Amino acid sequence: MSDPFRHLRPRQIQLVSEIRRHGQLQIAAEACGLTQPAASRSLGEIESLLGEKLFTRGPKGMEPTPAGLLVARHARRMINDLDQLSAQFTELRAGRGGTVRIGAVTGPALGQIVPAIRELKAASPLVEVSVDVAPSATLVPALERGDLDFALARLPPWMDDRAFHIEPARDESVRLLVRDGHPMLGAGPLGVRDLHHLPWILQNVGTPIRQAVDRAFHDAGLSSPPNVVTTSSLLAVVALLRDFDAIAPMAQEVIDLLLDAPVSAGFRQLPIDRAITVEPYMILTLRDRELPRASEKLLAIVRRSIRALGPSDPP
Repeated sequence: MSDPFRHLRPRQIQLVSEIRRHGQLQIAAEACGLTQPAASRSLGEIESLLGEKLFTRGPKGMEPTPAGLLVARHARRMINDLDQLSAQFTELRAGRGGTVRIGAVTGPALGQIVPAIRELKAASPLVEVSVDVAPSATLVPALERGDLDFALARLPPWMDDRAFHIEPARDESVRLLVRDGHPMLGAGPLGVRDLHHLPWILQNVGTPIRQAVDRAFHDAGLSSPPNVVTTSSLLAVVALLRDFDAIAPMAQEVIDLLLDAPVSAGFRQLPIDRAITVEPYMILTLRDRELPRASEKLLAIVRRSIRALGPSDPP
């Protein structure tokens, strides 16, 4: 035996809900865009289909039977679900809903992606944004697989650049983070020779910031620092610096986050007499792939922000 509820039409479900809401067939009919005779016929069809009386006429209007209460309660939920579906579908088509999947290396993640997400969510709160913060060697293959819509990263040398649209973005400036009370603070801008013998907390060999720091020492005729702890974990860096007179090179955006209110984590920036910069990161998207509208909106915000910044700041 077929389920009679599967044969109910949306207009009939709405009619049951409106009769329960208003208690008057005329008002319910107007809410559904029906004449009163058409609404009366429709209600009769529903009751005949279900084999149950749903409403009785009383002195206060149309009163629901127990079956009518049950059907009307679920009808209201179904109408609400359809209303939400309609609203969310409209948001999706307009680029105000859907899912955005992006990746970025740490500096641009904090400096570009986070503010862009805030702006996007203020205008389109239904958009779900997924952010991967990782090295370029992780992000670019994920972009190629289709796991990301776009990435702010650098192309690893082994990746085929023909798979991507490449837009130059900007350099990352590297600053040196130390604990408040570090013995080298207050000595004025320092040269890398003054810092070579001190403990350092560095990223893995071959990563962009590690390469930039090594290059700074090489330019001064020095080897890489001999006293090094290697980690890519920001939490580990923070924990080590708290009670350790080490130096941790980081992207400017990370240091800003740690030094500015409300975080103000008890660290300081160590001034040096030269700029340390990392090769420019890029905006990467896949060729021959159309971005979802919400992703296009976020990418447009990121592009605008990068253009507004202009060249990298001096140290």
